[in-house]
Amino acid sequence: MNRIDRLVKELCPDGVEYVELKNILGYEQPTKHIVKSTNYNDSFGTPVLTAGESFILGYTDETKGIYKASRDNPVIIFDDFTTSFHWVDFNFKVKSSAMKLLRATTETILFRYVYHCMKNIRFTPTGHRRRWIREYSEFAIPLPPLPIQREIVHILDNFTELTAELTAELTAELTARKKQYEYYRDELLTFGDEVEWRELGELGYIERGSGLKKSDFREEGFPCIHYGQIHTHYGTSAEETISFVSLEQSKKLKKAKKGDVLIVGVSENVEDICKPLAWLGDEVCVGGDMFIFRHNQDTKYIAYLLQTTAFSRYKKRYAHGAKVTRLSQERLLAYKIPVPPLAEQERIVAILDVFDALVNDISIGLPAEIEARQKQYEYYRDKLLSF
Repeated sequence: MNRIDRLVKELCPDGVEYVELKNILGYEQPTKHIVKSTNYNDSFGTPVLTAGESFILGYTDETKGIYKASRDNPVIIFDDFTTSFHWVDFNFKVKSSAMKLLRATTETILFRYVYHCMKNIRFTPTGHRRRWIREYSEFAIPLPPLPIQREIVHILDNFTELTAELTAELTAELTARKKQYEYYRDELLTFGDEVEWRELGELGYIERGSGLKKSDFREEGFPCIHYGQIHTHYGTSAEETISFVSLEQSKKLKKAKKGDVLIVGVSENVEDICKPLAWLGDEVCVGGDMFIFRHNQDTKYIAYLLQTTAFSRYKKRYAHGAKVTRLSQERLLAYKIPVPPLAEQERIVAILDVFDALVNDISIGLPAEIEARQKQYEYYRDKLLSF
């Protein structure tokens, strides 16, 4: 019998109480902490946060409206739409009001213990609506006495720290590999006057996707892609989808064909705007906030060009927006690219595919190791929080 088992037997022989999050956590709207300018610079002192995957969007020099968090005064920032959340123990500002700032409201809990319990909640939101008040806050977590909470936090935090150190080493190596890949990608895709340069609009045309919502997803049916999935799931190319819509719904939606390049039309930042996906499968439904670029070039060659440093500079020059960032269809079609013969495009793609797989394929190499460490933490967290 381990120490936690002994404590449970001693302190709660009749079982562990469960309590809803709304009874132990309060929330604050972040309105007064929203950043006014998106003129971020790494030399500025205050991070600007989002509760989504990006977490730190940049740094601001604004001095008013800063949320004062610290190790003794932490907060959980909670995305009210996606339910993603982060533990924050440093001063910050936020990008938007689409979140809740969560704090403990009772001394019967360790706030850090609640954070680990929230990590254990299995919930996949569907539809676009706020979640905390009427859904997420009603989830119940086990609430053993404080000595047990302390022991669990001690174990999970130590494990998290060790995992973070190892992940940091792996991430540093992965970052180095990505920079190497980006260098060779840019070199391979750099041409002078030896090839023809043409605007994208001269090589094809663009259609916009239409009204696909995540609430339309089905476990089977007609394949579909939502713009958010290009940010989070897909790499440079794909021929199968992870989502489907009903056959009836598919008749109402725009579709991409094999060989099209799907281009994200909206993002929270310039770096992710116009992220491309070379579509190599059969017909697929395409959601709104996405461009379908139909052309007569090598599909993956176009997708790789839209990931280069040169295109990144172009986006920074012409992208616009306050809460969300967009690059207009006209500006996208006006972007000039080198157009070597198709055989040369295919040769370049074959080389870049090898680099791309080594760096980005989650099933091999360093990304798989990083994912394995995270799963290891999740396994022990699940075990510790199952009473």
